[in-house]
Amino acid sequence: MKRFKVFFNIEKEEQWLEEQLQKGYRCTSISGLGIYTFEQTDKQYVIRLDYQDYLSKQKFAEYKGIYEDFGWTHIRGSRLSGIQRWQKEDNGQNEIFSDRQSRASYYKRLMNYSLWLGMICLAYSFMLYSDSPLYHEGLWSMEGSLFWKALLFETPFVLLKLLPALMAIVLGSSCYKAYQKYSMLKNL
Repeated sequence: MKRFKVFFNIEKEEQWLEEQLQKGYRCTSISGLGIYTFEQTDKQYVIRLDYQDYLSKQKFAEYKGIYEDFGWTHIRGSRLSGIQRWQKEDNGQNEIFSDRQSRASYYKRLMNYSLWLGMICLAYSFMLYSDSPLYHEGLWSMEGSLFWKALLFETPFVLLKLLPALMAIVLGSSCYKAYQKYSMLKNL
């Protein structure tokens, strides 16, 4: 079974993958384009997601080795940076973070990632909007049905132009949520 899905929240992705496991479908691979491949299984599995910054080849091999020693299978992830997806059979020891400090570090990494990516999207949107208005200037002088046809034609392009700003908002929200969880774990 294959499913196409795009996530902007790592916790929602993990939750969705857990729901698929509850339905009896184990994730076997994830493409870079958001295509998840599943196979039906009778066994109980758990899946956990982690975010890691850039790791050298040696550090990445050590990182993977530690998880594999505890029975986790690496589904997808890169040593260069990003979300690491781990899956294993359910044996009661299903958490990848051993203590509060490691979970707080995870949220701090996630917060920094969201912050920097959001700032890049925001800077790009400022560059995109500084030279031209969203709609063509002549649109507002049109009348009647010609105005409505032109407005409907241009609106999808305007939405595409607004996409970096919308991404900045979504990533800012993700950064704030990660910050709240990080602060809560740090102050306990």
